[in-house]
This record gives sequence, C-alpha cells and structure tokens, in this order.
Amino acid sequence: MSTPDHADHAGQGLRLAPFRGLRYVPERVGSLAAVTSPPYDVVVRPDGLRHLETADPHNIVRLILPQAATAADRHRQAADTLRRWQEEGILAPDPEPALYVYEQRGDGIIQRGLIGALRLTPPEEGVVLPHEDVMPHIVEDRAALMRDTAANLEPLLFSYRGDGTTTGAAAVIERVIRTTPLLSTTTEDGFAHRLWSVTDPDDLARIAGDLSRQRALIADGHHRWATYQRLRAEQPGPGPWDFGLVLLVDTARYPLRVRAIHRLLHKLPPADALAALAGSFRVRTLDVELPAALDALAEASEADEHGNAYLLAGDGRFHLVDRPDPELLARTVPTDRPRAWRELDATVLHSTLLEHVWRVQDDPEHIGYIHETAAAVAQAERHGGTAVLMHPVHEDVVRELAEQGVTMPRKSTSFGPKPATGLVLRSLTLN
Repeated sequence: MSTPDHADHAGQGLRLAPFRGLRYVPERVGSLAAVTSPPYDVVVRPDGLRHLETADPHNIVRLILPQAATAADRHRQAADTLRRWQEEGILAPDPEPALYVYEQRGDGIIQRGLIGALRLTPPEEGVVLPHEDVMPHIVEDRAALMRDTAANLEPLLFSYRGDGTTTGAAAVIERVIRTTPLLSTTTEDGFAHRLWSVTDPDDLARIAGDLSRQRALIADGHHRWATYQRLRAEQPGPGPWDFGLVLLVDTARYPLRVRAIHRLLHKLPPADALAALAGSFRVRTLDVELPAALDALAEASEADEHGNAYLLAGDGRFHLVDRPDPELLARTVPTDRPRAWRELDATVLHSTLLEHVWRVQDDPEHIGYIHETAAAVAQAERHGGTAVLMHPVHEDVVRELAEQGVTMPRKSTSFGPKPATGLVLRSLTLN
C-alpha cells in the first residue's frame, strides 16, 4: 500500500500528497458526464437520485448514495459495486501518484484548483478551519460507507488565500492548463470540467513549498472531514487514513460563490408557521413569483437596521418574515459568541424560530436541508410542509468567525461551484 511520507509535520501548513487516482475508463461508460453526480448532500432525493441512477448504469451515485433496505446493506452494496467496477475495468487506477489540476467553467465562473490527499491535522493546530457544526448521524453514515469501501469517493472543497501572484502552486496550475487534459466533459448543468495530472517532481516540490505556508477553510464537506478524522482515529498507526481527498482552491485567484442552504420543515404547515410568528416578526405576503420574492428577501436581509429576514413558502405564495422583536432575540440567542455569530440568519433561525417559536426538533424527521431554491418550494408545496428560504452570508464573515474558532449553525452556507463527483476517486488500498 503506497502511503505518503509520515515525517513529523507539526506546526507546518497544508500538505497535499499525490495519489493514484481511480478514474472511469471512458470507453467502458456511456459518457463521463453521464456517470458524474453532484456531491451526495446536494442530490435532491428521490427525484434527483432516480434521474442519476437511470443516466448510466455506472453512475457514481450508486457508490455515494447506494439504495438498500438497511444502512449496513447500503454500505456493503457500495463496496461490492466498487470492487466489481474495478474488476470489470469500469474504473482503473492511474499508473503513478499525481496531484490533479481541476478546472470548472460555467455560469460566468472559472474555478481552478488542486485535487490531492490532504494530511489530516488536529483541530488545535488551526491548519484546517471548519465554520459549521456537524450532525453525528451523517458522520456515522459517511464513516460506515468509507470504512466499507476503503475509499474517498468525493473530493471535499477547501479554500485558501494565496498572495495573488502567479507563483508557486498558481504558476504550476496556469502552465498545466495549457497542456492536453486527461479528461474533458460537460455536465448537464452546463459546467465544463477538465482534469490534468501533475507528476513532475519539481512541480510537486513547488506546490508543496507554497501550500506549507497556508491554512484552509472548509468550504464544503464538514461532515466528510469529520469522517476522515474519525476514521483516522480508529487506525492503529500511520497509513493512508492519515490523508483525505480534497480540492484546494486559491480564492485570491478564483473566488468562491456563496449560496444559502434552505430548510424544509416537514411537519409544520405554512399556516401554523405564520400564525406562530404574530407579534414576534413582521410578516408580509408577496404576490410575486420566486425571483422577485428572492429579490425582496435580499433587500430585507441587507437592510442594516433590521438584519434577519426569511422567506416562507409552501402554500402557493411567498411570505417575507423580517424585523424580529429585539427582546425576543435577547431572550433566545446565546450571548457567549461574537456579535457576528449572534446576528447570523442561521443563528436566529435555529435559536429563536426553530427552538422557541415553532418548537421544531432539529433532526431529519422534522427538518430537511435543500440547496436548490425551487426544489425546496416544490417539496414544501407537494407535502404540506414549510420551506424557509435563506439569504447567503458573505464569505468574509464565514472566514472571520472560522479564524476565531467559532462555528456557525450547521448547513449555514453552500460554497461553490462544487467539484463534480466521479471524475477522480481515491482508493486507500491501491499499491
């Protein structure tokens, strides 16, 4: 089993190790686009899951979201599928360890970064900065899946801030993208994806020297990073579990886009949600379509004097909820965190609305987390629940809190564009 060097790295920054990427063999699948998927937590179930399963019999969703009667059966099925696809030549390892330059283009965005195996570091070192809390049941599920498959199936999205110059890792990336890529495909969302390998020792040394001075913000993948840490703690000694698959993006060159993650309150009808707000928030019903409603939400959210705002949906209309009662906030929002944390929409939603006003339990039976706005509204209307649409928080606020060691309420942000799942996997058993 090939394992990166395990010298003492205490006090150093990021260490991104080359690995033998496990990739689809283009001749064995319908198309690379047809076998890719969004990250597991962005797939809208059940409609999006069915769509991906039928796109190609070898779609990666059969590994990241296997379907079976029990959790144990699901994870075992994923492991069996991964092994069978390798035996059948559907997936094959690259000949030598590499870092991978990954480019995404679409929706007016160009994003480039490096995919590799990132050394896991203790939280107290402050090399990797989380900004959200995690849900234990999700970490347990992802840990069981990774344990059974012995693979990192998806690269996490991490960001760091370089000095803005074309030196170090940036210089390698900008030169490599002028060469022929390993793969090139366009997914159905319109994004074009390209991947290159970096194996030259001088290039790898240049990247390593640059990243050793950096620390990273977890942009997307808190649960999977917590899973990496949990699985590493289970291992008796140094080995491949000391590293986890990530995509590192220098946001000084390629700023990430930040979007909100919306809440779907399965068992709270909109009429009940609105009635409970009387006297504690201002509520206005908007006779507009979704785009105009989101514009109204943005305007209310960015109003300095009133701050928190939400858009409720599910009854065929949109209801703008803003101007919370200051006394209610003083009673319900914890005071042991910085002001920037106390004023977050997600903080007020969870501490004030969910816990005290609506008394909704924060568990999967009562709350769903949905990235796509239209999907959240559609599911609420279909099932009689309430969609709570959020306005995104600014990246500077996220980083400022993370650098103070303060985590935001879980599922507070959605950074992107997210790497497509299925372009390169990391098997922990490859020699």
